[in-house]
Amino acid sequence: MEEVINWIRSKNPDLQTEITGDTDLIESRLIASVSFLEFVALLEELSGEPIDVGSLDVSDFRTLDRISAKFLMPVG
Repeated sequence: MEEVINWIRSKNPDLQTEITGDTDLIESRLIASVSFLEFVALLEELSGEPIDVGSLDVSDFRTLDRISAKFLMPVG
């Protein structure tokens, strides 16, 4: 998850607050629409699995906890 936080911070260099597991990344605009596909590519790289962008739901990206559960936790 540290890589995800580092990516978010790199896109938001003026960010002064801590990013926690329940920080709303969408509402706080920490993940901008212009860099969303780059973010998806990062998650694919970290998980080693392709992500079907056609089946994505914005709620899957709302918090670090949701991102971890949906994309970075092993299945089964």
